[in-house]
Amino acid sequence: MFAKLSKAAASAAVLAAAVATATPVPASAASDPLRCARTTVHFDLAKGQTPENITLGRDGTAYVTLAKARQVAAVSRRDGVRVLATLPEPADGGIHTPALGFPLTTGIVRAQDGTLYFLYATGTADLTGVWRLRPGGRPQRIAALPATGLPNGLALDSRTRTLYVTDSALGTLWRVPVSGGTATAWSTDPALAPAGFLGANGLKIHNGALWATNLDKGTIVRIPILPDGRAGTARLTATGLTGIDDFAFTGHGDQIIAALNTVNQVALIRPDGTRTTVLTAADGLQGPTSIALRGNTVHVTSAAYLTAKDPNLILAHLDG
Repeated sequence: MFAKLSKAAASAAVLAAAVATATPVPASAASDPLRCARTTVHFDLAKGQTPENITLGRDGTAYVTLAKARQVAAVSRRDGVRVLATLPEPADGGIHTPALGFPLTTGIVRAQDGTLYFLYATGTADLTGVWRLRPGGRPQRIAALPATGLPNGLALDSRTRTLYVTDSALGTLWRVPVSGGTATAWSTDPALAPAGFLGANGLKIHNGALWATNLDKGTIVRIPILPDGRAGTARLTATGLTGIDDFAFTGHGDQIIAALNTVNQVALIRPDGTRTTVLTAADGLQGPTSIALRGNTVHVTSAAYLTAKDPNLILAHLDG
């Protein structure tokens, strides 16, 4: 799917499908459920500060992975961008990282005690996996994942103390105890598989199921968590979502806000699969990668992988 892109552009497109030819059209302000969009943080592209994923703290601090910098950072109004950890560079420079050829930090979640869990993909067996950062501590890997895979999306089930990981290269959903240990394959359903570049991507736990996006296929898939913890039957809930990356639930049933990376849009996706474009490049998007909500405030990170201009964080207000 990326055959027509240059090698440099392909390696930079961490979570992008083919560059779309359609020009984004701003949604009508009169009907748009997302309003008052404003760019609140400009990251430093020269330092590799490409925000890949986001999770929120109780005090409103945003915790982000800065993919190309191999970092985890805290972002707040008081302190700006504060780097919490920089992960070790693989001995080979990460050239064997599947699909991309460079090491990167990806999914991140925050536990109630403030512990951060995040993913690191390097193409090497000694570093690829799930990492943990306790408040005031140092990062440590708590579970290895295959060097042939690309761990991407991360979700935390606080009730069962389980972490779930999407593997974009291997088309697998992994399960890992929060205490660390051996990762086990929870689902290898074909709906998770890549179709030329990267498959299973964003991940959330919602209403008794795992919901994952598939970048290559432009879909969202729902996989129930059965009473015994096994994976149920996968079902597509939305299709035709070009360049879909990460997403968040709005709190209104199964309604979703999703980042469509390559078409430079954020979409509101209703439970029936229909959608409305609610943010575009006109609102400051630079290849949106992830979404987080706190109340009616929507946080959108853009990594500028393809635009190479302005990685940023945008806040907007969700009506309703």
